[in-house]
Amino acid sequence: MAGFHFHWKAKRWRSTLRLISLHVVLTLLAVGIAFALPVAAQYILYQWWPLVAADAGLLLASEISLAASLVLFFNMWRVAAENRLKGKVADMASLVYARHRANWLTRWRDRSLIRKLPAARDAFVLTLTGYDTLADEKSPLREPLQSAYEIRVMLLNPAARATEKRVSSLPEEITQQSYAEEVEASIAYLTMLRTLGKRVTLKFYEDEPFWKVIVLGDYLWVQYCHSGVEVKDQPEYMFALNPGNPRLGLFVPFYMYFLEQWSDARQPRYDFDTRELVYCDDRGREIRRARFFSRSAPSPALLHPPAGPAAAASAATH
Repeated sequence: MAGFHFHWKAKRWRSTLRLISLHVVLTLLAVGIAFALPVAAQYILYQWWPLVAADAGLLLASEISLAASLVLFFNMWRVAAENRLKGKVADMASLVYARHRANWLTRWRDRSLIRKLPAARDAFVLTLTGYDTLADEKSPLREPLQSAYEIRVMLLNPAARATEKRVSSLPEEITQQSYAEEVEASIAYLTMLRTLGKRVTLKFYEDEPFWKVIVLGDYLWVQYCHSGVEVKDQPEYMFALNPGNPRLGLFVPFYMYFLEQWSDARQPRYDFDTRELVYCDDRGREIRRARFFSRSAPSPALLHPPAGPAAAASAATH
């Protein structure tokens, strides 16, 4: 905690020095322009303009250059006004960052932006398999997650009907087995975080979500879970909590969306020690347990158990 406080103070001092340097440079530039104006005006009036007035070709070139400069100036003014309006709209929505396609430039921007964020004590994740966010070594959120103390994660149950429906709408290389393997990789990463002393809670839901939501402290990432399209190919939006007016912006609505899903008593909790799904009532009291899926088990057995007493018992537990 002391190291984080020192880092925060050093970052604040660097920001203060940067602002002071910028003000000094702008002041020197303004003074230089002010002293150069009389010399420039004298040159234009007594040397440059007589040459232009006596040469028709030079006069035409000057008029064209002036017209082009005015067009460029007014276009820049219009673009600046539009960007200012967009900036006000983004501030109203508390939008910090947005990207559509993931390439080396956007990944560099993501990592640069995340490095500037303050350390978060809590981290909340609602996604499908969680592989791109948790298990993938290229994920820019791995380090912030490791620095968080309490981590809550919600994943789509690989044995749910919604999983079969979603996998069937994706490209052929994505199968029920590959989906289950990605979930297993996420569970392994969360298990590793537990060994580091993190307070990790994992739940599974049965219905395909509308949004992928990641919350790190006062910052939130959102992607739309469109059927037939991988989430990583969807546009990503980053929102921040407005400290002056928390109700302003989209941070709170998406945050409440996660909390509503998390507090739903129908979502079972995963027991890391026994690999079981723990079902609770509305008061949080455990009512039953069910065996979680096995990665080596064939996926049709997960979704279409054979008829019989054993299958009926299994269906009752799920």
